[in-house]
Amino acid sequence: MSQAICQLIANELQVRLEQVSATVTLIDDGNTVPFIARYRKEVTGGLDDTQLRNLDSRLSYLRELSGRRETIIKSIKDQGKLTDELAKQLEEADTKTRLEDLYLPYKPKRRTKGQIAIEAGLEPLADTLWQQPQTNPDQEAEKYFNADKGIQETKQALDGARAIVMERIAENAELIAKLRQHLNKNAMISSRVVDGKQFTGEKFKDYFEHDELLSKVPSHRALAMLRGRNEGVLTLSMNADPDQEAAVKESFCESLIYQHYGINLNNAPADSWRKQVVSWAWRIKLSMHMETELMSALKERSEVEAINVFATNLKDLLMAAPAGPRATLGLDPGLRTGSKIAIVDTTGKVLATETIYPHPPQSQYDKSAQIVEALIKKHHVDLVAIGNGTASRETDAFVADIIKRSKLNVQKIMVSEAGASVYSASELAAKEFPNMDVSLRGAVSIARRLQDPLAELVKIDPKSIGVGQYQHDVSQSLLSKQLDAVVEDCVNAVGVDVNTASPALLARVAGLSSTIAQNIVTYRDENGRFESRSTLKKVARLGPKAFEQCAGFLRILNAKNPLDSSAVHPEAYSLVKSIAEKNQKNIKDLIGNGDFLKRLHASDYIDENFGLPTVRDIIKELDKPGRDPRPEFQTATFADGVNEISDLEPGMVLEGVVSNVANFGAFVDIGVHQDGLVHISALTNKYVADPREVVKAGDIVKVKVMEIDVKRKRIGLSMRLDDEVGQASASRKPDNRSPRNQQRKQQAPQNSAMGGAFAQAFAKAKK
Repeated sequence: MSQAICQLIANELQVRLEQVSATVTLIDDGNTVPFIARYRKEVTGGLDDTQLRNLDSRLSYLRELSGRRETIIKSIKDQGKLTDELAKQLEEADTKTRLEDLYLPYKPKRRTKGQIAIEAGLEPLADTLWQQPQTNPDQEAEKYFNADKGIQETKQALDGARAIVMERIAENAELIAKLRQHLNKNAMISSRVVDGKQFTGEKFKDYFEHDELLSKVPSHRALAMLRGRNEGVLTLSMNADPDQEAAVKESFCESLIYQHYGINLNNAPADSWRKQVVSWAWRIKLSMHMETELMSALKERSEVEAINVFATNLKDLLMAAPAGPRATLGLDPGLRTGSKIAIVDTTGKVLATETIYPHPPQSQYDKSAQIVEALIKKHHVDLVAIGNGTASRETDAFVADIIKRSKLNVQKIMVSEAGASVYSASELAAKEFPNMDVSLRGAVSIARRLQDPLAELVKIDPKSIGVGQYQHDVSQSLLSKQLDAVVEDCVNAVGVDVNTASPALLARVAGLSSTIAQNIVTYRDENGRFESRSTLKKVARLGPKAFEQCAGFLRILNAKNPLDSSAVHPEAYSLVKSIAEKNQKNIKDLIGNGDFLKRLHASDYIDENFGLPTVRDIIKELDKPGRDPRPEFQTATFADGVNEISDLEPGMVLEGVVSNVANFGAFVDIGVHQDGLVHISALTNKYVADPREVVKAGDIVKVKVMEIDVKRKRIGLSMRLDDEVGQASASRKPDNRSPRNQQRKQQAPQNSAMGGAFAQAFAKAKK
């Protein structure tokens, strides 16, 4: 079975069977995905971290499927109903859905009407009427009267026979598969407003009368409708026959049932009964079952897509360019309660904190300016990080004034403060700053996330960082699992300075648990900085396996062995030594010697322990040891005088930062309190299927203000700077209920930036 699973995964990933088999062995031996991706390329044949994550996920699913298959086979076997044909079908079932379809007739359940009818001896009647339409139902039913079993009249007998056949139809796995295929292709989801909810549910007004092909509904619209239903504003239903005239009462799905059983209705005596059986089987059993299943599949599909969007945005945010080890003043803006200040040094250590009141109602502008100027000069501050929350633009102008008046050589940057308050009140922050006021901890977080976004954001639950799409409506277990994988991959891609990293950051390193991470910090506090990677073996509970997994991702800067600050794994130090000796150099002479390293032939250093991929990686790492894969640090320049949405005017061209990317477009921070939306159709002049083809979170972009709705706090933007204001809203929104318009809507990019998608976007922005 294990080999069959490996072969199936190999086919799906389009890789060799031996690659999958070897990777499964590594996973089962307790190796982490980052470690396998980086240091076991020879074993896996070079599978990257994305392939490995997909392999790991698929492996879990197929193993669960295999376990469920064994349980089902045992259950049917214990009932004495397992035939060779059924066993073969169960073994060939490649999805949980198919497996459960096959199990349906044998699944233990409460006594049904069909079972009661069988017990009453009506099964032969059901068989006769279903298979021999020339039989007269009333006359045949009289043969099965049995007072002891409650069958005393024709109607009771025929109803019982009908119940038997209906259950057979509803439990026919092959028929269900045909119906599912038809509905997946043709059924529509219909959304309607609940009477009396038009006003309170206004945010869902785009779905008050909405119809769309079930198979084509994008995740953000599906989740919006599902949320509307959960909040009691919308009703959702499946329309199995969207192209059918209202006067036609028979569903096409009934025709599929006739076709499946080879039934032709020709006014035979039993045809009326058979027609009723099929109609009831569809409307009472199959229709409800299929609607529940397809709605559930829609929700699951939408959740997966939404989680993927979240994961992609999170990765972009975590891998944003760090400002680096520069003294930074973090400023958490506020009005009534004041603005909180925290100064951190180049290592992130807190040097000073303060609270100032430059804004109303206190309006201590000059006094606050003197405090900020003094702190900048005293601690040689290079950067000022300003949180982008309440009073951020006023604070930005305040700092700009100080820099200009005092001719300070500092740079101010607006920083997202999403999640800072969550961190401030967390147990982790309390341990890190036990004697610091909660409000001041947020300023520390803002300063540190400018220095190194990754190191600081790992302290915050990813769901609180503000880049998700309907994150509270999706499976929280699946969401957490995928986001944790993203954080782990990002942390290990960058590497961690073991002598400065927090327990939260260390816990994300491959092979390290929260307990071991804390033990590393405790050892560091008690014994001083780590001088070599080998010293890590002295940390409590950090055994050989954990050391193997984590060592290559932990950096020790200025170590005696220069390889300890690189991504070269300790297990490969002997290979580097061999390369140096063969070329009559010492290891230090190799590091950073690009001209020499480029002349090396990796194939000359292959041995029984290290293959070509590893040798190539090591030579590349020696050229730029510990290279940070993140981009160079850049900042956006917000326009002076644009602080509020009321300051905006159509036609303005502004610089901004992409704060979030969703399926329908990108949100851009342009320096006012509300992010603007660049609809997917306004990202570029070319057709775009996915906004991430054009932008990602953290990108600095130029946008044109197209439309402004001050009352609803909505801003329509375009990255097509030659767009004319008003042009975007000129197009007429097609009627969703028309299949032709529906198809046109799905195949062509929408032209309206402030149309339905725009309104929907803001209704769900950053929830």
